[in-house]
Amino acid sequence: MNKYDRFYPGRVWLDTEGKRIQAHGGSVIFIDGVYYWYGENKEKTVPGSGIWHWGVRCYASRDLYNWEDKGLIIPPEPDDIHSSLHPSRCMDRPHIIYNRGTGKYVCWLKIMNPDETQTSTVLTADHFLGPYIKVREGLKPLNMSAGDFDLAVAPDGKAYYYFERVHSETICADLTEDYTDVTGYYSTHFPRPYPPYVREATAHFSRKGKHYLLTSGTTSYYPNPSEIAIADTWHGPYRVLGNPHPEDKSNTSYHSQISSVFKVQGKKDLYIACADRWLPRQMDARYEEYSRMFEAIFNPDISVEERQKLLAREPLPEDNTSIADYVWLPLRFDGEMVYIDWKEEWSLDDYE
Repeated sequence: MNKYDRFYPGRVWLDTEGKRIQAHGGSVIFIDGVYYWYGENKEKTVPGSGIWHWGVRCYASRDLYNWEDKGLIIPPEPDDIHSSLHPSRCMDRPHIIYNRGTGKYVCWLKIMNPDETQTSTVLTADHFLGPYIKVREGLKPLNMSAGDFDLAVAPDGKAYYYFERVHSETICADLTEDYTDVTGYYSTHFPRPYPPYVREATAHFSRKGKHYLLTSGTTSYYPNPSEIAIADTWHGPYRVLGNPHPEDKSNTSYHSQISSVFKVQGKKDLYIACADRWLPRQMDARYEEYSRMFEAIFNPDISVEERQKLLAREPLPEDNTSIADYVWLPLRFDGEMVYIDWKEEWSLDDYE
């Protein structure tokens, strides 16, 4: 195998064995000189399969370009139809944080159930690569339907949980000392009336004493314009700065959806936004078209006739996320504003 020495956003990315990397809705964590990239394993998620995921897969790298497959750190449970880890369940966006107090790695999973309610499964492990043991299943944080989310740990060890209160607003909730539940204290942000305007896929990062949230609109796997917001504290208030993707004429965040942001070790000020290009074969899909479809479905003020007219168009193609690609791009800071410039290829050597 040829080794990578650059990033190529939007192109097929292979692991060190020559196989597609399967770490979608993913995050990167740095432990003892090694980066670990983990996410949803979509290798079996093809149209007609009835399979949403095949567990959480993890990769390891020292250079961020070349990734060794470390296997399934959280395997699916295909023999238990009632399990939140059954392959037919919509398991999304695993996030793992380390609890210095308990010495445990804590993983939260978003689960969409057959009745369309959304709950959380929480697992813990003594080692990052597992094994992980379920400690909570069917958790409904704050008695809310909790969608896409991110977890973040403060320098003092306190942890925070940012999630989409489904089709409503963004919530920042304090986690308990063991990180396996919420305390009950929370704040609310970005209230929106309905999809596609409601914010999801929250990605938190901090820089120079400021807190940032990158969010996506709600259009399923179809991409849409991102927003960046800034605050002085974990709970805000957050102020929306705008779309961080300059000159993105397609209004699709470069046909991708950001899942997380991490700071590169040993670099002065290099942060990377990790995004999924869920539908690489549908690069001509127009945001204006499918966003109107979502508004037709969720806007209560649209007339029956107009809704039927919008929904009568040719249905959107079926998703094949087994071939989804990745768009990793560096952040650029201009004052308090954050930009993500498109690059056909780029290298860590381009940065101090």
